Amino acid sequence: MNKPIMAKATAVWLVDNTTLSFKQIGDFCGLHELEVQGIADGDVATGVKGFDPIANNQLTQDEIDKGEADPAHKLALKFNPAAVGEEKRRGPRYTPLSKRQDRPNSILWLVKFHPELTDGQIAKLVGTTKPTIQSIRDRTHWNISNMQPIDPVALGLCKQTELDAAVQKAAAKAAREGGAMTDDERRKLVSTEQSLGMDPEPRMPTAISGLETFSLSDPRGDEEDKEDDVLDADSFFNLPAGGDDDEDEQP
Repeated sequence: MNKPIMAKATAVWLVDNTTLSFKQIGDFCGLHELEVQGIADGDVATGVKGFDPIANNQLTQDEIDKGEADPAHKLALKFNPAAVGEEKRRGPRYTPLSKRQDRPNSILWLVKFHPELTDGQIAKLVGTTKPTIQSIRDRTHWNISNMQPIDPVALGLCKQTELDAAVQKAAAKAAREGGAMTDDERRKLVSTEQSLGMDPEPRMPTAISGLETFSLSDPRGDEEDKEDDVLDADSFFNLPAGGDDDEDEQP
């Protein structure tokens, strides 16, 4: 254990009650030097009550005196049995405030394009809760009408390698369960690199197939040649030109 209990509250107390440098306090509490400066300026930890490390058996006054006398001195945490096991617990991924409004859009993208992913996998990828994912799956989310699917990798909510790993895990689970999958679902269960290396899917011929050879320089194309091949009406009935009228005429 190399951090005190309630590290940020301890930093607040040290800023208010000692002349230790921001770096010393930051190193002791596991905070960045600028974050400690923000505490001193009142921009960080507003409303947090200071936590006395001396009264709570985490630091001695002698250690503080040494730190105040020597700015290069690093404060040593006093062993506290109550602090054992207080390491940061694993939980949902932290999402910055500036990106939290994009999480529903990323969840909608994952639900739409990777329905094989479990709620737990999606929650781990974008840092959300299972009730939120379920409401988007059921389309009962309060803002579902205004949501658009956006790739969480493009939003910076997760890395492409993390998404690929989750998809591969889902593919392995589906293979173990032996469920039947369509070609489209099987393509979704591969990584991005593998998908890019696949052969293109066959496409149905369209009504404009064969127009690629149409020349823009000669918009008439082969119309003149086709006109030469058209037979006139007389040729259909094999009528001789001139008929019997020429025989009846007298010189």
